[in-house]
Amino acid sequence: MYSYVVLLSLVSAAVCAPQSYNRQRQSGPFEIIPIISERSSGPLNGAYNFEFQTGNGIRRNEQGSPSGPNGAVVSQGGWAFTFPDGTPAQFSFVADEGGYRVESPLLPKPHPLPRHAIEQIERAARERAQGIVHDGQYDPSRYGGGQVRRGGQTQGGRRRFN
Repeated sequence: MYSYVVLLSLVSAAVCAPQSYNRQRQSGPFEIIPIISERSSGPLNGAYNFEFQTGNGIRRNEQGSPSGPNGAVVSQGGWAFTFPDGTPAQFSFVADEGGYRVESPLLPKPHPLPRHAIEQIERAARERAQGIVHDGQYDPSRYGGGQVRRGGQTQGGRRRFN
C-alpha cells in the first residue's frame, strides 16, 4: 500500500509539472532580461555600495555609509532607463537627515510663489528677528478686541453679528 501511494504521488507530480518550462517563459508574455554588469560590496561596518546594468538599458547604483546623526546610514544613488517611446529617464536621490530627495528633469517643478505670498514670508522673518512670535492664538489686546466692526457687536470677547 505504501509503495502505491509513493508511486501515485510521483506520477501526479510528473503530470502536473510544466512541460518545457524554459520554452514557455521565452515565448510567453515574459522576456528574460540579462544582467550585463553587477558590482557590490558590503555591508561592512554599515557601509555598502552596488551598481548594475541590464540588457534592456536599466542602470541602478547606490552607496551608503553610517555618517548621519547617531550613526544613521546616509545614502545616495540613482537609476536610469528608457521609456517605450524612446524618452530617456534619469533620477538621482539623496537620503539623509534632511529626508529622501529625488531629482530628475522629468519631475514637475512647483509654480513660483505670488508676490503677496513672498511679502508675507519676508514680513514674518522680519518679525521673528524682532522677537515677535505669532503662536496662532487670538489676543484681543493686540488685535483691537472689543471694538465694533462692520455691524457686529462684541460681547464677552466674541463678535456677534446681527
